[in-house]
Amino acid sequence: MAGQKREESSPNTSSTTNNNNKNNASSSSAATPTIGSSVIPIINKLQDILSPLGSDELSKIPLPHVAVVGSQSSGKSSVLEALVGRDFLPRGCEICTRCPLILQLERRDHLQSSNHDQGGGIDIVDHDREWGEFLHMPHSRFYDFAHIRKEIQAETEREAGRNKGVSEKPIRLKISSPNILNITLIDLPGITKVPVGDQPSDIEARIRKMIMHHIRQENCIILAVSPANSDLATSDALQMAKEADPKGTRTIGVITKLDIMDRGTNACNFLLGKVIPLHLGYIGVVNRSQADINKNKSVGEALSFEEQFFNDHPVYHSIRDRCGIPQLAKKLNEILEQHIRATLPALKAQLNAYFRVVEEEMKAYGDDTESKEKQGAIVLDILRSYSEAFSSLIDGKNSEMSTKELTGGARIRYIFQSIFIKALEEIDPCEDLTDEDIRIAIQNSMGPRNKLFVPEVPFVVLIRRQIERLLDPSLQCLQFACSELIKMSRSCESRELQRFPVLRKRMDAVMLNFLYDAMKPVEKRIVDTIDMEADDINTSHPNFVGGQRAIEISKQRIRAAKGVVDVDSFPSPDRKAQKSQAWLSSTTLGGQNSGEDDKSTSVDPSAKLWGLPMNFWSRLSSKGTPAGMYPGDTTNHTFQTPSSIQLKEPSATIRPTEAPTEDEQTEVLVTRVLLKSYFDIVRKKVEDDVPKAVMHFLVNRLRRDLHSTFIQTIYKEELFVELLQENSEVMKKRKRTCEMYRVLQRAVQTLGEFESNIPSTNTATYQSQPQQTNDDKFSRVYLSKNHRSHRLYY
Repeated sequence: MAGQKREESSPNTSSTTNNNNKNNASSSSAATPTIGSSVIPIINKLQDILSPLGSDELSKIPLPHVAVVGSQSSGKSSVLEALVGRDFLPRGCEICTRCPLILQLERRDHLQSSNHDQGGGIDIVDHDREWGEFLHMPHSRFYDFAHIRKEIQAETEREAGRNKGVSEKPIRLKISSPNILNITLIDLPGITKVPVGDQPSDIEARIRKMIMHHIRQENCIILAVSPANSDLATSDALQMAKEADPKGTRTIGVITKLDIMDRGTNACNFLLGKVIPLHLGYIGVVNRSQADINKNKSVGEALSFEEQFFNDHPVYHSIRDRCGIPQLAKKLNEILEQHIRATLPALKAQLNAYFRVVEEEMKAYGDDTESKEKQGAIVLDILRSYSEAFSSLIDGKNSEMSTKELTGGARIRYIFQSIFIKALEEIDPCEDLTDEDIRIAIQNSMGPRNKLFVPEVPFVVLIRRQIERLLDPSLQCLQFACSELIKMSRSCESRELQRFPVLRKRMDAVMLNFLYDAMKPVEKRIVDTIDMEADDINTSHPNFVGGQRAIEISKQRIRAAKGVVDVDSFPSPDRKAQKSQAWLSSTTLGGQNSGEDDKSTSVDPSAKLWGLPMNFWSRLSSKGTPAGMYPGDTTNHTFQTPSSIQLKEPSATIRPTEAPTEDEQTEVLVTRVLLKSYFDIVRKKVEDDVPKAVMHFLVNRLRRDLHSTFIQTIYKEELFVELLQENSEVMKKRKRTCEMYRVLQRAVQTLGEFESNIPSTNTATYQSQPQQTNDDKFSRVYLSKNHRSHRLYY
């Protein structure tokens, strides 16, 4: 099919249309330099080169272009066909443009055609012929423009469906002819209000979004097409152009259908910019009507009618330079050329920057892994770079050091200083010990004996309990440090390592095993340290306060506190003792009269044996307990009836009920001073030993031996194939990145070659010119002296 289209000659009707105009165009172009011929082809070629990137990537490199915007049936298609001079666009009463059509108009003069034909093997006849070529059908030229229309319809249906749907994927068409000027336009779908066919209910919003995506770009010249037979103030095209270009510096207004306005009216004020001013002004054109199309009125005939209409019109003939398709083509050509020249340096910078980003991304993905030698080098390089990155992160020598948060070894130091040591400093060894607890511990340590000095046993028991409290935070410190090392290992994974999930998983397992093995000696060292400190209480430590000094400190505190707390306010122990002694003295055993007061009487110790109450034996005796029933009794006797005074049986839990004496208070304070003094000594030792153990057995060992461990466990030739299996998603991204790299590399080279051949120009920047109302000023702004004599023929 492609070959047939290439060899197919144009129909007679097409080849014979306006032959005289074509000959005039050829002779004129031979004598007159082509406007924009030096720079516009650059953009056309870049569009072709960059098209494989897709719309998302292309949006990062906004190329200069002209976008045609207008409502449905506003005359957009007629304007485009008039610029080309051929019928080639789908026509109809409903929406016809359903995909963006990127139209590259390429002027080809006789000399260029002959040289190209000799080098390219194309028939010499091509220099007199016009042809079109689609990007999706490269090397297939269409000489019959009716076939071009059919292919546009076919590609539209392939992308947007058969029933009026729309698509954002553009169709690219290049038209080459000696009868046109170099212009690149994007024909966008017309704005429609009511959905038809398969169109969604929000079709208007979708089309507006598609249009805004193109015209919002600063490199886009907006060609706003509005019909003259409707109110220009309500024009959809001008409304959207105003939204995308509020200052109106890159918008050209095109007013169509001037020939069908109401009698007695004209669009002169619109064309002069008196209603809605635009910096680039307006151009008025006359379109072919549907009746003209039905009568097969050619574009050439329509252009002749348009020229005659403006020449004969009583108003428009005075502003002839603002009317007609030739003026529009000339103006578009020059504005686009100036726009490209103005934006070319920035475009080159953007293209180079994007190319460098893609180049770095491609390097990160690396090359294919096929040969054994390459596989071994890749594995070795990944292991080395990972180990070096991990070591640098611990030492704080990472090239990508953060200025927003602590990273690497600084986080481990933070755990030691601001979490572990701070938590230990906040521990009060006596916070969970009340004075009553210490007092009971002291009494329990004496047994049945009276104390002569402050006992050592309660101090030892209590300090061991407090030392054991240091074990849990010490082990938590180890766990926190290990967790940080795991996080650091994750951050050291390079982009290249992410290509190989098997290798990544194996390295992760080696790292975790290494940490697990290294934690064991640290944990043992911490437990041993706490056990040693609890096992041997060294009261001879030079920093320990000592017993005598503790007593002095305690007495000083008691004396200082007497003014605040009255020790004598407690119930008198002597009073309680006297009352208890009187109560005990009134108690008599069997065989003694209850009224006798014998202070020498003592309780038989056997009566408390086995913990049985005294009246238990008395009740048994009253019933005639046999001799020898009492435990430990070898005599044969019986108790008499006991007196009514009985001892209070001790409860299961006994706590001192008497208020502490001054000596007991002193003993409690002495014990507290000793606990605090010795706990401070142990705390300082633990604060120093635990971080050292973590650093020596875990962190520094990991930094020293990680690489060699990787080599011993992973770097084995029989594992290379398995380790270097790539992630399917990574393979897709690497392939896509390589394609982008090749496309951008070609684009950069092309832009560099063209840039070296672009002649300098002093053409005024079009955006800096205000709207002119004088005809002569208007011509001087947009047409340079060398181009004034040039005229476009069809």
